[in-house]
Amino acid sequence: MSPDSASSIRPCLPLETISNARDLGGLVGVSNRRVRHGRLFRSGNPALASAADLDRLHALGLDMVIDFRSPGEKSPAESAFGERFHWVSVPVLDGSMAMDVLMPRLRESTPAQMHAFMLDVYRDFPVRYRDAFGGFLRNAEAGKTLYYHCTAGKDRTGFASVLLLSALGVSQDDIVANYLESNHWNRRFNDDVLARVGPIGVRPEAILPLLEVRPEYLEASMSSISQTYGSVERFLADGLQVDVDRLRAHYLED
Repeated sequence: MSPDSASSIRPCLPLETISNARDLGGLVGVSNRRVRHGRLFRSGNPALASAADLDRLHALGLDMVIDFRSPGEKSPAESAFGERFHWVSVPVLDGSMAMDVLMPRLRESTPAQMHAFMLDVYRDFPVRYRDAFGGFLRNAEAGKTLYYHCTAGKDRTGFASVLLLSALGVSQDDIVANYLESNHWNRRFNDDVLARVGPIGVRPEAILPLLEVRPEYLEASMSSISQTYGSVERFLADGLQVDVDRLRAHYLED
């Protein structure tokens, strides 16, 4: 399913300054039960949102905002967001996505090397960061109205969505389509980044593997899971100790 096909793109949340913001509601889970609207939201970083967007987020009745970014990716100006929402830090990637770490790598690397870097990142998700993603799913088990994000809402947030939707019994085709939609919803965000990197010594083609989501990235995570657990279902049950029945009771329509 192409993420650029008009028939495959689901609506984004009507926000002015927050990229890639989506409600998972409406996706079809186990036994043709749909994911409830207004309970599970994913996005890029919302912490520097406009006042109007903050009001829109507040109206969603969020119980918790889960932030997958590391401390080095944040700025002091984000404190107002944390005061308004129950904002929980669940860092993934240990600062390797902070700009002071990424910039030297980007200036020195080829597109192929950055592509390989992203494959390694995705291989690490279910192994090195198993506890972080397990903690995310345990918060979901409590039936909270969740809003979860990273910087662009595509890699860490994308993998978290894969696990959550898998637990809810969403089909693999729909899970992959949801993952790939980030390429559509982040176009403006990506164009802004590409316009800024040339003057600071980074070739646009070198950073493109970091800006896009690609099927092979997700396949790298799935390969890591298969090697250790055999399947995503076993990873959820044995590796993350997720109670899928509780998740389904909370987030799937009757």
